[in-house]
Amino acid sequence: MTEQHSHQFERGTDGPKVILVGVDGSDTSLHAAAYAAGLARRQHALLAVVYVQPVMAAGAALGVPVADTTDEIAADLIQYIRDATERVKDIFEVRWEFHTFRGDPYNGLVTAADELKADAVVVGASEQAGHRIVGSVAVRLVKAGRWPVTVVP
Repeated sequence: MTEQHSHQFERGTDGPKVILVGVDGSDTSLHAAAYAAGLARRQHALLAVVYVQPVMAAGAALGVPVADTTDEIAADLIQYIRDATERVKDIFEVRWEFHTFRGDPYNGLVTAADELKADAVVVGASEQAGHRIVGSVAVRLVKAGRWPVTVVP
C-alpha cells in the first residue's frame, strides 16, 4: 500500500457505516426504506433517509406552488418514518437521519451519497413503464459503479 492510499477514506472496510435509502413516497421506495432499515439495524449502521425534492421550472412558471408541494411530501415522509420508528422502538432501534436535496432524483442521490459518505445505496425499483426503455434512477446508480446498490421491488 502506498503512503497516499493509507490516508484515503475507505468505504465499507468494516461493514457499512452509512446506508443511504432514497424515498419518494412510492410503495417501492417505502419497501426500500424497510429493507434498508433492517440492514442498518443488523450492521449497526446509520440509516440516511434521503428525499430529493424535484425542481420543476415549468410548474413554477405556470404559478404552481411546487416548493410547497414537495415540502409537504418531505414532511409527510418524516412523519411516516417517525411513526414507523415509534412502532418498533421496543423491538429494535435504528439510528436514522432524514435529508432533503433539490434536483433530479439521480443527481440528488449521488450528491447525498457523496456528502454523507454512504457505504451502500438502497432504492426502490421504478414503477414507471417508460423507465424500462430509458433507464431508471436505480440503473443509473448501478452504472455509476461508485457504491454497492440494492434495488428493492
